[in-house]
Amino acid sequence: MSPEFSTDRGTTPLLHAFLASFLVLFLEIALIRWMPAQIRLLAFFSNFILLASFLGIGLGCLLAGSRRRLFVWFPAVLGAIVVGVYRLRLEITVTSPGAIYFSSGTSERVMPIESTLLLPAIFLVVVALFTAIAQRMGRELGALPPLRGYTINVAGSLAGVVVFALMSWLELPPAVWFGLAGAVALPLVARAGPGEPAPRPIAMAAQIALLALAVAVTHVMARNTIWSPYYKIGVTQQGPDTVVEVNDIFHQSMAPVDQKEYFYQWPYTVFGDTFEDVLILGAGSGTDVAAALKHGATRVDAVEIDPAILRLGRERHPDRPYSDPRVTATADDARHFLRTTDRKYDLVVFALVDSLTLQSSFSGVRLESYMFTEESFRAVRDRLKPNGVVAIYNYFRERWLVDRLANTAAVAFGSDPRVHVHQDRSFLAVMLAGPRLATLTQEPVVPERVTAFGQSHAPSRARLHRRDHTIEPATDDWPFLYLRDRHVPRHYLITLGLILLVSVALVAPAVRRQVDARGWHFFLLGMGFMVLETKSITQFALLWGSTWVVASLAIASVLVMALGANFVVSVSAGRTIRPWPVCAALVGLLAVNYFVPVGRIAFESRIAESIVYALLVFSPIFCAGLLFGRSIARSTSLPRDYGMNLLGAMAGGTAEYLSLLGGFQMLIPIVALIYLGAVLLYNE
Repeated sequence: MSPEFSTDRGTTPLLHAFLASFLVLFLEIALIRWMPAQIRLLAFFSNFILLASFLGIGLGCLLAGSRRRLFVWFPAVLGAIVVGVYRLRLEITVTSPGAIYFSSGTSERVMPIESTLLLPAIFLVVVALFTAIAQRMGRELGALPPLRGYTINVAGSLAGVVVFALMSWLELPPAVWFGLAGAVALPLVARAGPGEPAPRPIAMAAQIALLALAVAVTHVMARNTIWSPYYKIGVTQQGPDTVVEVNDIFHQSMAPVDQKEYFYQWPYTVFGDTFEDVLILGAGSGTDVAAALKHGATRVDAVEIDPAILRLGRERHPDRPYSDPRVTATADDARHFLRTTDRKYDLVVFALVDSLTLQSSFSGVRLESYMFTEESFRAVRDRLKPNGVVAIYNYFRERWLVDRLANTAAVAFGSDPRVHVHQDRSFLAVMLAGPRLATLTQEPVVPERVTAFGQSHAPSRARLHRRDHTIEPATDDWPFLYLRDRHVPRHYLITLGLILLVSVALVAPAVRRQVDARGWHFFLLGMGFMVLETKSITQFALLWGSTWVVASLAIASVLVMALGANFVVSVSAGRTIRPWPVCAALVGLLAVNYFVPVGRIAFESRIAESIVYALLVFSPIFCAGLLFGRSIARSTSLPRDYGMNLLGAMAGGTAEYLSLLGGFQMLIPIVALIYLGAVLLYNE
């Protein structure tokens, strides 16, 4: 008997289907958090892990009816991934003249591999892992009526998101994540799936031992580290400096402010100790705060997105800036803080902001990208007092990045910023913008000694920067700060091409005989849903910020919308749901989203603003859920159709890279065309 029609085990399929669905999404998120923390620079490519997981899940579901039991290999593949990452110490190298990726600068032994070779290898291993898990999930779902099975799948996925978000909030280490994954897998290891023979005791013991090995190795790798919601954080003492590394990349050092680079005190050198109210965005461990206090600020609002780094600053910074009663420290996203504060400031500082990680696994937008758009600079301008000023300083690596920020500031403030650059110090730039610049009567004198930690202290002359007007400013629609111009980087194209070729080779044998036009209907539904979900999660950060909490809430909201749509389909039994009217409503809502992007209309009430934009962003997802729920209720093979849906989601994940060319708004008509195609392929 085919496993998808085995229904003779009472309520056991419900529990096992839930556990398998929980395991799939929980482990997917765990790997997206864990692997970039171990393989340096994979933090900039974690969406490849997402694509691999979708392909693996789809392939596993398509193989649910196979006689081969792939789930027995899950502990071995997971153990191989963990041990391989631990032993190889891989380092991705990226050579791309039109994009910036911050390298580790580590002195430890690593194995350098070009990204276009390593990423496909990682992709294949992750595909193998999720194929093994998803085959078991497909068998369990196939033992249930289609709509009920899909509802259990969404509920298990939602539980996985919630539990992992809770673990992130508690800053629990990876050994706890993988320990929970192993515990959830145990009932699936101990009992056969539908239509499978009972597992052998020796095989069970071996599987449990491999799961325990994976947990033990992750525990060893996480020693002497802090796992914040964003990073693996390491803290070491190097002479007088306390050094903070994130994901094994140097991030910042703590030392008395007088021993740090001159730019921390640069605004006060230029304008004197005249700033009373100061806002520090990306305050980190607190050196910028210490500089403001030293120069007489009466109130300092320090905003830092990572609560663990904020806590380290409180505990270990030698100047103890966060202990001063004049300081109010807030763990928040900068854009969200700017939207919700009513205070005005004499000085706003962008404090060496480079996050070294992506906003979420759904896109290539980095955590800080929305801080440096035209809309963000305008928000800062609105928070300045009439004679206020903005200071931005960082090691920008490339001249064109300095040009982008200077051009963005010029558009937002309506006048040229004042920019000085130390070209031979990784294009260190100090930039001032805002109305107080008009009070300068002469050119500021810029120190020649930077005195940066770990760098030469030899003199380095700064030159007044003349901006290149042809470099496009960043916007909320095109927030790709570290991309020189609108293009898809070569290493992305090569890697995506290799991945797609491998995907076709893996999927073709599984779909050749069992997929018809209805199967491609599910493929397009998955593709459209993924692009829609990516855009919604990425841009919803504009309302609530780019924090991990917002990302978790956004993913959970998508799943809740799917559950709600399933409930409507279940109650109506499909009688009142017709695909073309629902598709028309979906396209209409997408049109509204296109012409009224997030933030276009201002509201007096922030609560009203959040509700309106939440409905605007997520209502198309509800319509998409109705289309999928109606189709899955008529499915003759849930594993097959769900598998095709997930393969479509993987294709949609690659389509997201089109936003690098045309921005996120361009994705909206693409989504509309995909759903129109899906409905055209629909067969009653």
